[in-house]
Amino acid sequence: MNTSATILVADDDSAIRTVVSQALGRAGYTVRTTGDASTLWQWIDRGEGDLVITDVVMPDGNGLDLIPRIRKTRPNLRILVMSAQSTLLTAVQATERGAFEYLPKPFDINELVSTVRKALEARYAPTSALSPAVPQEERLPLIGRSPAMQEVYRTVARLVGTDLTVLIVGESGTGKELIARALHDYDKRKKRAFVAVNMAAIPRELIESELFGHEKGAFTGAMQRTQGRFEQARGGTLFLDEIGDMPMEAQTRLLRVLQDGVYTTVGGRTPIRADARIIAATHRDLPRLIRQGFFREDLYYRLNVVPVRVPALRHRTEDIQELVRHFMAKVAEQGLSPKVLNSAAMERLTRHPWPGNVRELENLVSRFAALYAQEVIGPEAIDAELGHDSIDATEAKSPGLSLTIEQHLAAYFSAHGKELPAAGLFERVMREVERPLITLTLKATRGNQIKAAEVLGLNRNTLRKKIRELNIPVVRGGK
Repeated sequence: MNTSATILVADDDSAIRTVVSQALGRAGYTVRTTGDASTLWQWIDRGEGDLVITDVVMPDGNGLDLIPRIRKTRPNLRILVMSAQSTLLTAVQATERGAFEYLPKPFDINELVSTVRKALEARYAPTSALSPAVPQEERLPLIGRSPAMQEVYRTVARLVGTDLTVLIVGESGTGKELIARALHDYDKRKKRAFVAVNMAAIPRELIESELFGHEKGAFTGAMQRTQGRFEQARGGTLFLDEIGDMPMEAQTRLLRVLQDGVYTTVGGRTPIRADARIIAATHRDLPRLIRQGFFREDLYYRLNVVPVRVPALRHRTEDIQELVRHFMAKVAEQGLSPKVLNSAAMERLTRHPWPGNVRELENLVSRFAALYAQEVIGPEAIDAELGHDSIDATEAKSPGLSLTIEQHLAAYFSAHGKELPAAGLFERVMREVERPLITLTLKATRGNQIKAAEVLGLNRNTLRKKIRELNIPVVRGGK
């Protein structure tokens, strides 16, 4: 450990300079502090210091703009960036320009000392590996400055410029696709396609065709050769949403592609090289699915190279006010009249459990803009929309079967864009519904086919025929 190192600290806040200097001094380092960028640069240009800690915003310059100059003049000098802006853009820019680490304010002083030690012991990446800076005026894809979101920003920033496979885990409505798009938009592949596939919205017998494409005549209704999502995402990013709903047979093919880097279309024989960064996402507990035998353990480890855990909104309630302002600005762009929520309404929002997370909050803001005439929204309006009993998330009502199926099919058609699904959709959908219906009915009747046929309202011979066609196992006396 190099405790004889000299640390150069630049921050226009004298209180922060004092705290940082005292902490690093107690750790055995020599510390020099300044409140401006020009003095910091003079020290660096003279060859002084072993590590730099700089704020982003200073009276005479931007700490981020100083990083490329430092890396060019002294490529082995470690740089830590601290900032009160605490946004994804700041974290990404700091990492792209060559900072060893980004620390959002306020930071834990023990974490700072630990990071300094790691930086002094670590080797630096060559300057040529750095990515171009992201324009400052670019709009932020993610909103929030809570500590929980800071961890997400730092992880995303570290992944910029890499081709590592990422698994995004979080509840529904937390913004998993936004994070996937951020990983793409700040990446070297950003000029190529971002292709999103919702695995839960595609019938199981069509998943392989959707992912890998098919040749003409490969199956009934395949009237021409069709590109798969891997081919559409060539050179870009393939986002596999709801990966936990992928059937086992498709998991096997995906694993083979991740292992070998090549695939074939359905009905094809010519190997095609896969050239897409894979980002997967799920709201499900994959380790639990592995134990239940519904998800391949080897595929899990192939996908879970770098995990990104997205916090639920109830774990980042300090971001709600900023999110509300953001969504109000969005509805204003749509021609609706934005509203203002008073402090009591905001306090009420922080007590809601948000089972639908950020998506639920966005829908609530849209309803206020569209349906409420008053300019200021109070807690009574929050209660009217969320309901007095909504504090208990376990009492949230689930949608009816018809609405669930409609939502599923709408997502399926949306996944095809302007194209139509392959012919034979009605029969495929009916089979998807029949199998779980008959399976669960047999389970409820403990395998008694006479009782199951009665419950279903089917002829006994018709039920037996469907059991054979759908390959449904029947266990007498089972639970």
